[in-house]
Order: sequence, then structure tokens, then C-alpha cells
Amino acid sequence: MPSPAGGMKAHQITGNKNNMARSRTRKKVFSQEPIKVTIESLCHDGRGVAHVNGKVVFIDDALPGEEIEFIYTDSHKDYAEGRMLNLFNRAAERVEPECPYYGVCGGCSFQHVAASEQIKIKQELLKEQFSRIGKVEIPQIWEALTGPHWGYRSKARMGVKYVEKKGRVLVGFRERRQPFLAEIESCKVMQPIVGDNLMALSEMIGKLSIKALIPQIEVAIGDSECVLAFRTLEPAPESDKEILRQFAHQHGISICLQIKGPDTIVPLDGEPEVLPTYALPAQGIKFKFRPAMFTQVNYEINRQMVTRVMDQFALTQDDVVLDLFCGLGNFTLPLATKAGRVVGVEGDLPLINHAKENARLNNLNNVEFYAADLSKDVSDQLWAQQKYTKVLLDPSRAGASEVLHNLKKWQPQQIIYVSCNPSTLARDAGILVNTLGYKLIKAGVMDMFPQTGHVESIALFQK
Repeated sequence: MPSPAGGMKAHQITGNKNNMARSRTRKKVFSQEPIKVTIESLCHDGRGVAHVNGKVVFIDDALPGEEIEFIYTDSHKDYAEGRMLNLFNRAAERVEPECPYYGVCGGCSFQHVAASEQIKIKQELLKEQFSRIGKVEIPQIWEALTGPHWGYRSKARMGVKYVEKKGRVLVGFRERRQPFLAEIESCKVMQPIVGDNLMALSEMIGKLSIKALIPQIEVAIGDSECVLAFRTLEPAPESDKEILRQFAHQHGISICLQIKGPDTIVPLDGEPEVLPTYALPAQGIKFKFRPAMFTQVNYEINRQMVTRVMDQFALTQDDVVLDLFCGLGNFTLPLATKAGRVVGVEGDLPLINHAKENARLNNLNNVEFYAADLSKDVSDQLWAQQKYTKVLLDPSRAGASEVLHNLKKWQPQQIIYVSCNPSTLARDAGILVNTLGYKLIKAGVMDMFPQTGHVESIALFQK
């Protein structure tokens, strides 16, 4: 929902038919009377924080210092959620969202904040999480890594829904805090080859006989390739495949079909298999990946991030490096261009097998990959019984707490921790500093997900 114009007079939050959330029948019943509050701060996902009768309320699109009126959208035992109705005074960092679907589509949550201010807010959120959760103060804030604010996203899982009453197929993302697909015609954060063609996709899918049996599309865009994997609940007949084939040729993309799990993704009959690729030019590394495999969504920030790790580690042939949660080798392979030996460990066996393929593709023979569940005890595995000079951690949102006790055995002098969740990074920083005796040198954010509340961050620890 677009932000209103400023001024001391109350401005009602309104919008056109494209950006007004539809009312839904809710199970919970609570007051719908507007309540006036002043926003105190931001929570970790970018929502405004206020208190009503001693209970914390998280309010979408509200910024610190703003006086607003809101209504409740949900209520829980320890907190409530709300939607802003009226804005009485506007924060200096507030801007008009560029996307007409902002506020309905759940893909973005920060478009109402100036791009230059988004990164500052995320830096402050990171500092607050370290202090409050980890009981660690950041001695030096790393300069933020920034890149394009629009058209950056190369990976996504888009929902698909044929809505008979509307006579069209919806393609895109879910409504904000709702299970329903948003009715959008474009996406400004997706790379344009997909983001500008949602309506073309919608119209093409509408011609298929199985249009009601396609729940999602896996989007995988490489440096020069675009692959769309259509999940189908029933096999597509040849007539549908021909429609998909013509669309793919017209738009210069590759279309695959997926009848069950990710390992069933195959190109259309008679079409070549296209594996998207992305490169790390500074390290001379090239990766191939399959559509459903995890890769970073923002190639520009990923390149800067890998270069930062390489610069900080300053590797020599004497270094033996351990890369945990290594995925398909995004860090492992560039590290292997400088270190004497690198070990990559990941829980997903298909990713490990693909990482090995990428090592061969790049002619690197000083790197080893192992599949292991890093949330479990790994002390009996050979790779875990060795010492390492440096360790890189790049876990999921759950963090890396279960594996940290092994650092006593590995004895690295330096640790770099890359995180997509500042809360678990802060928790693990507390363990590294207050329990394991490492010193936090610096930490900062990377603008991997502009226009959203997601905070990607990086921290350096030293023995």
C-alpha cells in the first residue's frame, strides 16, 4: 500500500483496486477501532514497534517517530500485529513506493523507506541484535556492500493460480501475511526477463489444458540464461508442451517441467538441458547449477561478498580452510584458488555432488567436499578430526550453534560468519566471544535483498 503524503493533518492510507488488500474472514476476533500510537523503533523484519496497554504491537509500513492510527490484524499471547490506517507526521526517510502493488504483494516490505536509509536501518538492527541477544558490542562496523536496488533478483519460487472468477491466471508472490496470491502484473525487484513478463506468462499459462494444475514456477536466472521450471500436478499433454515451447523460443528462455520433486525437473521434449551459470570474475570461477538448487539471489552483492572474504582471509598455500554449509561451493572454490587445501561440508547431497562437478569444471584439485548434517554430532567424521587455520560459516536462518563447539578441536585463527538472519548470528557471536574466547573484529550488512526487511550480514572473529 503506497505511503501517504506528509503533513500534520492525518492522511488516510488508501489505494486503487490493484493495491488494496481484500478483506478476509478471520478466526480471531478483536477490536477494529483505530488506535493512535507513536512508533518507538523497528523490529528485526522492519515493522514499526509500538506498545498498547503494555503489549507490543508490530505495525507494517510504520517508521520510528511517526504518529499513526492503526487497526489490529492479528493478536497473540505476547504480541499483536497491525496495519496502519492514518499517518499524522512523516519520518524524514519515508518515500513513495515505486511499485503499484506494494502493500498487497508480500515480496517487499521496505519500499516506503529511501534506498539510502534502508541500509542504515539494517546496520542499526544488526548492532541492536548483537548487543541484546549476543551480549557483544561490534567494535567496528564494516562498510555496507551495496548494489542495484531494482531488477536484481535472479532466483525465486513464484506461485501460480488459475482463478476462474477472474478469468485469468495469477503469477507472482503471496499477499502480505496472507496465503493468497497477489494480483500483480509485474515485479520490479525480479530481473526484467521475468519481472516484466508476468502478464505474458499469465496469458500463456491460461491457454494450457492443465492451467489449473500448475502450483508454482521455479525461476533460475544465470548471467546469460533463464530457466523456468513449471511444477505440474499431472503430466502435460503434447499440445501444452508445444505452447510452452513456442513461448520459450519467443522469449529466449528455457522451460522445464517438474512432475514431482526437484530431481524430476526435465526440459521439454526435444529441447536441450540448460544449466544456468554465474561467474566470479575476480577469482576466475564459474558455476553451473540446476534450477531448484540454492544460489544467492543477487549476483552483484555475491561477487562483492566473496571478494571481501578473500581479501580478509589473505590466504597462502599454508592455509587449510573449512567451509561449512558450503552449498555448491560459492565460497569453497574461490578459497581453493589461494589456499593450500579447502574442505567444504554441506547437508544436501545433490548440492555436494554438484559442487564436485563445479570443482572439476574449474580445474581445482585441492578441494574436498563432504555431505554431513551439521546440526548433529560430526566428531566421528575424518574431516572433523583435523585442524584448520581458517573457518567460513554460511548457515541457513537457523544459524550454526550446534557446530561451534568443534572449533575447540579445529583451532582456527580466523572465522568469517556470513548470515541471512541477524538474530542467530548475534546468538552465535555470543557463543564465539563469551564461551569460546574469540574476539569480534568487525561486522556489517550486505544489501542482498533491497526493498525487503531481510538482513544479510557478515562478521569477522579472530583468536
